[in-house]
Amino acid sequence: MKATVALLRVFGEPLSLEEVEIPPLREGQILVRVEAAGVCGSDVHMWRGRDPRTPLPIILGHEGVGRVLEVCGQRQDLYGRPIDAGQRILWERGVSCGRCYACAVLHEPSQCPSRWAYGIHRAFSVLPHLNGCYATHIILEPTTSLIPLDEEEDPAIWVAASCSGATAAHGFDLSPAHLGDTVVILGPGPLGAFSVALARAQGAGHVVMIGGTPERLALCQRLGATHLLNRQTTSSQERREAILALTQGRGADLVIETSGSLSAAREALELARQGGTVSWVGFGAPAGEMPLAPFEAIVRKNLRLQGVWVSDVRHTLQAVHLIRQHREAFAALVTHRFPLAMATEALRCVEAREAMKAVLIP
Repeated sequence: MKATVALLRVFGEPLSLEEVEIPPLREGQILVRVEAAGVCGSDVHMWRGRDPRTPLPIILGHEGVGRVLEVCGQRQDLYGRPIDAGQRILWERGVSCGRCYACAVLHEPSQCPSRWAYGIHRAFSVLPHLNGCYATHIILEPTTSLIPLDEEEDPAIWVAASCSGATAAHGFDLSPAHLGDTVVILGPGPLGAFSVALARAQGAGHVVMIGGTPERLALCQRLGATHLLNRQTTSSQERREAILALTQGRGADLVIETSGSLSAAREALELARQGGTVSWVGFGAPAGEMPLAPFEAIVRKNLRLQGVWVSDVRHTLQAVHLIRQHREAFAALVTHRFPLAMATEALRCVEAREAMKAVLIP
């Protein structure tokens, strides 16, 4: 039996569509036919060679939904139910050891030094070779957490749950919103869209979205944003004045940067109130350096600055539940679909910010 893969062999070059043999499964492994693979901004970083974690050659893609074809031995989903051929599943993109200090003591598997992710860390040369989602098939390892999905749903709407949705949920786990808070979010991409829905779910009073694309801003409004500020038609000073006016001069309780932009990261510090929290969620790869005056920007304001890196399965499950509550709005998140043969075009589409969410349909 063979699989078709879109293989990254040279950074920045078109992906190579190749046919490969599917190896025999080892105990506990699962063979999945990929039904939908998300094209993430992090994939663009890896394709361009800007992510130091990327080995070559590699099958990209860490966001996947698929149907089980074969199970070697016995496997269970998160709820302890047997996994059988024919089931549709979403899998946790990161695999942690479960035994180290971060996993066992801190209960923060996202910080596990042995953690690896499908489509990011394992080269194609590493068995079982099918280690990423830009393929017709993927083989999931025995320690991968599995989430069952509804049969009748479009598989494409779920892919973002395993990355953008989970990372946004991790951000709120570390820096929650409280009832009545004013939450400002910079960046109306998938991370920002999930952050809007999570802020509303936690009871935020005002949710302000700052972005430059009217269509993305409108989608965030459908998910619960109460105020929209277009950065193309407003200055940073005007946006700060708008936030101060909304909060009786205090500033935002929680400011979330989801775009991975240094200018947005700086602006986030300026929009938070005294004693407020700034959460940097959007940096998925090195982005350079920024000047910072520690006393004025952080110390004098008693500001809490929280970095957010990846997520773990509880956050993925939260994102799945969130999509179930807002199916129509999150379905609109998927703006572009491509066949596997057009994986390079999909990457270019995301890089050009033409797509809110692009999905490969192998």
